[in-house]
Amino acid sequence: MRVPDTSSSRHRAWGRSVVSLLVAAAGVLVPAVFPAGVASAQDGLPRGESGAVKKDAPAEPPAADLSAPPRVVKFVAPVHPPAAKEKGLEAQVVVELDVDAQGKVTGVKVVEPAGNGFDEAAVAAGKLLELSPARDAKGTAIASKVLFRFTFDLKDDPASPDPIDEPSDAPGLSGVVLGDSKEKAAGSATEEVPIIGAKITLTPRAGGPAQVVTSDASGSFDFGELAPGTYDVKVEAAGFSPTELVEVIAPDASSQVKYRVFVAAGGIEVTVRGERPPREVVKRTLSKREINRIPGTNGDALRSIQNLPGVARPPAILGLLLVRGSGPADTQTFIDGTPVPLIYHFGGLSSVVPTEMLDKIDFYPGNFGAEYGRVTGGIVDVGLRKPKEDGYHGLVQTDLIDTRAMVQGPIADGWSFAVAGRRSYLDAWLGPTLEAAGAGVTQAPVYWDYQALLEHNSAKAGRFRFGFFGSDDSLELLLSDPGPNEPALSGSVGLKTAFQRLQLLYEREIGPRDKVRTVAAFGHDELGFSLGSLYFFLDVLSFNTRAEWSHEFSKAVRLNTGFDIFSGYGDVRLRLPEQTQRPGEPPGQPFSTRPFRELEQSSFAVQSALFTELELEPAPGVRIVPGVRLDYTSFASEFAFSPRLSGRFGLRREFPKTTLKTGVGVYHQPPQFQQAIPPLGTEGVESNRAIHYALGLEQEVTTQLDASVEGFVKQLDNQVVGRASAEATALEYDNQGVGYAAGGEFLLRYKPDDRFFGWVAYTLSRSVRQNAPGEEEFLVNFDQTHILTMIGSVQLGHGWELGARFRLVSGNIIDPVVCDPQVPGCNPLRTNALFHGATGAYTPIPIGNNSERLPVFHSLDLRVDKKWKFKYWAFSVYLDIQNVYNNQNPEAVGYNFNYTARQYVNGLPILPSIGIRGDFGEDE
Repeated sequence: MRVPDTSSSRHRAWGRSVVSLLVAAAGVLVPAVFPAGVASAQDGLPRGESGAVKKDAPAEPPAADLSAPPRVVKFVAPVHPPAAKEKGLEAQVVVELDVDAQGKVTGVKVVEPAGNGFDEAAVAAGKLLELSPARDAKGTAIASKVLFRFTFDLKDDPASPDPIDEPSDAPGLSGVVLGDSKEKAAGSATEEVPIIGAKITLTPRAGGPAQVVTSDASGSFDFGELAPGTYDVKVEAAGFSPTELVEVIAPDASSQVKYRVFVAAGGIEVTVRGERPPREVVKRTLSKREINRIPGTNGDALRSIQNLPGVARPPAILGLLLVRGSGPADTQTFIDGTPVPLIYHFGGLSSVVPTEMLDKIDFYPGNFGAEYGRVTGGIVDVGLRKPKEDGYHGLVQTDLIDTRAMVQGPIADGWSFAVAGRRSYLDAWLGPTLEAAGAGVTQAPVYWDYQALLEHNSAKAGRFRFGFFGSDDSLELLLSDPGPNEPALSGSVGLKTAFQRLQLLYEREIGPRDKVRTVAAFGHDELGFSLGSLYFFLDVLSFNTRAEWSHEFSKAVRLNTGFDIFSGYGDVRLRLPEQTQRPGEPPGQPFSTRPFRELEQSSFAVQSALFTELELEPAPGVRIVPGVRLDYTSFASEFAFSPRLSGRFGLRREFPKTTLKTGVGVYHQPPQFQQAIPPLGTEGVESNRAIHYALGLEQEVTTQLDASVEGFVKQLDNQVVGRASAEATALEYDNQGVGYAAGGEFLLRYKPDDRFFGWVAYTLSRSVRQNAPGEEEFLVNFDQTHILTMIGSVQLGHGWELGARFRLVSGNIIDPVVCDPQVPGCNPLRTNALFHGATGAYTPIPIGNNSERLPVFHSLDLRVDKKWKFKYWAFSVYLDIQNVYNNQNPEAVGYNFNYTARQYVNGLPILPSIGIRGDFGEDE
């Protein structure tokens, strides 16, 4: 960052700016809540293709009960478009087949296109398929529709054989049997695993005995040499639907194939059901490819959230999540049900969990369900991935910021593991650079994070997972000379944050209607801040547990109920200046020369809650979710009752679908410990309260393009406000604060396909507070009227991918000491500081009420990726450049020694980062 050289050397000014940001960062300890999983269902079809989920399909019963769905009896492989093959392009195309009562395909419609000639090839192949007809409960053949996915894979393409597995010249048939994992977590992505012990029967149509082989431990099989001709193939495996198809064995080549079988389901529906609609009004989910490739985030998943509607841009080096006009402490982040105090490492350079360990990120900007509480802002739901069981996988990645590594794989009998770790090495190059520049750095920012998972899955026992994960950040600066206006501040400036969690997760489906999910975790949190002789240290030991039971009474009624409990024991040690001025009086001396207050205190606290929700579907396309939550906070001796209601209404249920969504709910956020526990806090302070209102519309534009618009209002009352006490020794807290946040969000999103993903997000908002009814209104610090983000990433073929991000955002709000001379009515000669004769220092007097907005922020970021695939591993190189055109974006204002002149403090300049990565076992 660049700081104006107005009163002393540049490095002293830089150090003071960093110190002020550290003070702000030290006060942010983000609480967390627990997420709920969302289930999905899939059916499948044989070799080279599979049934596909129709995204966002309404959860409704099928038109008729079936005794048998349509199945392929003759498969015709699609022709890979020559132009696409020449460019090295692969794709998947989902089509809808109209199948008559004789099993003939009478119509083919593309529902998930890929372009580049793939759609036409899929339609042509679909018309040549032959299927057995669907049959109703009486066994009568009926007409039906079914979704079908064609996969265009260069490795599997007969015209582009894999040189590693080149077939022999003798006629024969060999291959591997794959299937979807039957024990995957609800809501997780489909994962193919080798099927052991599958029975493959080969019957020659020309006559003769059938041959039978069984797949081995790797799912592989081999019939050896065969007579040329046409064969009927049947693949059977316990727990999977049988697959039947036809193979033609050529006289001069051996066929190597992949057969896919799919989990058997009772009462299979021809119209495949997608995810159940969310229990919240707005739920935004990012796919793995999107979070890996967003430019400007260095491939960091959790930083990708900052590009969604409703999320404000934080200052340059503060890793904060600011949602719909709320402060950073008003949004909670949790990892598979366990709250964590931080989401980003120091400076916001990366998140506390690496992308490679994540399965999904769900973001709820408001109006979330009753299963969440204790915040009035938003929710971030981070799900850790299930360790792979199909062999050992790993990766190593390094760039200019950090180095990370991960390994995962099976152990035995349904057990699998994953271990990952990451360390930054900014201290290796940034520290010496800053020290050479005279910045007085003794330790540049250093962060660690680590994760270890041990998981077991079985159909009888359910899913168990033991996890240990944590994070550690530290920074230290040396102030060799005190600043001109803080003569008592010298020595070291340090910041340390750390947390560890030991977690046990269990979930199980009990019959077809019941599901339980429980998570418990022991935690340890540390927060330390020191500034010369001043310090603040917090050490917390905690236990968190959460359980939810879901019961489906019918297709139209589902009950979700549960509890969550936080208990913690904390030690606080501090030495800080007292509040020395009385109400309405300016400070009479510099911050560092005031009398000090020292405190050592230990406290125990419990926060518990019960919640219940009903998911009601009284009519097709209509979904209403009433819920209620009851919270208890021990240190405030308070019960908080929070009723909520949300609804989704399918105005058009066929493509292109139109959905109206709305919600209203009450949300309570307990006061912070230092606000409610004497002697720092005030006894009797109650929870902050917010009422969320939301109304929105979702519209399918094409099969790949969706649009959504939401309006929101957050009515705030009972807000905790600190005021100078009459004794002028500390702050007194009350609940007289009021305010509101209101705005609109727009999202136009192109869902990821094999070539492209991207979106345009725009937010218009205003966030206002009053310290008490009747007092002057003011905008909050992070209020940003306009937030525009445009993102796009395209695969160019042959392993190349190019992406860009452009942001245009209103400047942040500041409370200036000297007004901007360019603003009408500003008097830059006005005295805005008090002179303290005993120290010769000037104490600033802010103009008040956040009266100035910084200039507009705008920036362009680019990312280029290149990947090479080999037999057992893949190698990638990427270049991520932030602020490509090096715009000087103001982030703060710096002043001279007597506060009569000012200059903008600019944010990050152009910042390139180049990295390399190796994936072993094709773990991507």
